[in-house]
Amino acid sequence: MASGFFALLDDIAALMDDVSVMTKVAGKKTAGLLGDDLAVNAEKASGFMSSRELPVLWAITKGSLLNKAIILPVAFLLSAFVPTAITIILLIGGLYLAYEGAEKIYEYFFPHAHPSEKPVLEELTKEEALEREKEKIKSAILTDFILSIEIVIIALGAVSQEILSTQIIVVTIIALIATVGVYGVVALIVRMDEFGAKLINLNEQEDSFSDKVGKFLVRALPWVIKSLSVIGTIALMLVSGGIFTHSIHFLDGLFESIPSIIVEFVIGLVVGIIMVLLVNLGKKIWKAVRK
Repeated sequence: MASGFFALLDDIAALMDDVSVMTKVAGKKTAGLLGDDLAVNAEKASGFMSSRELPVLWAITKGSLLNKAIILPVAFLLSAFVPTAITIILLIGGLYLAYEGAEKIYEYFFPHAHPSEKPVLEELTKEEALEREKEKIKSAILTDFILSIEIVIIALGAVSQEILSTQIIVVTIIALIATVGVYGVVALIVRMDEFGAKLINLNEQEDSFSDKVGKFLVRALPWVIKSLSVIGTIALMLVSGGIFTHSIHFLDGLFESIPSIIVEFVIGLVVGIIMVLLVNLGKKIWKAVRK
């Protein structure tokens, strides 16, 4: 009886060892996408009144947890009964990530023409302001749903050779990190300027240490969000390129003499450029047909 109990403990310890190792592997695979998720959500959660930032972020976080609760069971069922679907979804996600990254780069070098409009100062009632807030929250949760699918599928692809119990534990951990970790950091980022303002007002002394730190935090916020956007774009190229090099056997090991990070970035960029060209061509054809 005792030997059976200790054997069970040994099995649990072995499973936890496997989970720990595979969580690190899956974490590395999804780290780039988590960086993009952080950049996107920091942008989505900013722009609200100071008193509404944390309530809005909490509403988005709850929506993100609900997204994971929907996505995870479906992903595990596909992995158990239709494993080929995981590879297909992974490649489709790779195409989307490559397009999104390349489109950001294209927009930077060739900005889209936006109609110049004078900003109009609107007087909104409390009900109208809350309605707009709800619309922004819904948009943020929808974006989170798309990114969550990509994170879960990439994490699942990284542990696809493991037993189902290991897959479930590892991918669930990654999914929770993607929500709690990302939105926790976003909360710190969006409140950075508020904390800086409090440091500035901490005392009446001019040019004190708290003033310097506070002013630094206030000035740094826009640069932090911009740098996250740049890092996220690079991460999109690397993640998408990694998906193609590891999922398509022809590409895996084709450029062994070149560092893998360069290969993955270039492949992601090339696929992204092709996707941008195809999407823009499709838009032009659609406009011509509609006329």
